[in-house]
Amino acid sequence: MAIEVGSKAPVFSLKSINGSGEKDNFGLSNVSLSDNNGEKNTVILFVPLAFTGVCTQELCDVSSGLSAYNDLNADVIAISVDSPFAQGQWAEKENIGITLASDLNKQTARDYGVLLDDLIGVGSVSARAAFVVDKEGTVQYAEQTETPKDLPNFDAIKETLAKLN
Repeated sequence: MAIEVGSKAPVFSLKSINGSGEKDNFGLSNVSLSDNNGEKNTVILFVPLAFTGVCTQELCDVSSGLSAYNDLNADVIAISVDSPFAQGQWAEKENIGITLASDLNKQTARDYGVLLDDLIGVGSVSARAAFVVDKEGTVQYAEQTETPKDLPNFDAIKETLAKLN
């Protein structure tokens, strides 16, 4: 079960190939929830797997409407259990403009309560889920979709962000 509204959001530091931080020798940067502390709200989107239809639709839709999140003083981070290199190829192929973060060891999905033990026989992946974390690190919105084919309620996410500004 996903963590609840009002809880402190579990902190994470994950590798990203398209994050904005300083790059290491492999072209990866660290993406951390604490990067926004005190400055911006954060929308965290958990997606099961790169290069899949619904995940691609979700992140392309969010990317094309990214200015709405910027206007609401929010960064968007998408997390999947794929390697950062696979995520980089996915972002390039599909023009995904939001930060992708690799939860290859699945700890962040576990911490947020959205790790599925087995999805259609391919092993454990994150559920499709969305969280809004305010500038102080408190969860203000939490949603795990009923099935991985369902998209989060992006209108409710934006409404939550509007109330935080």
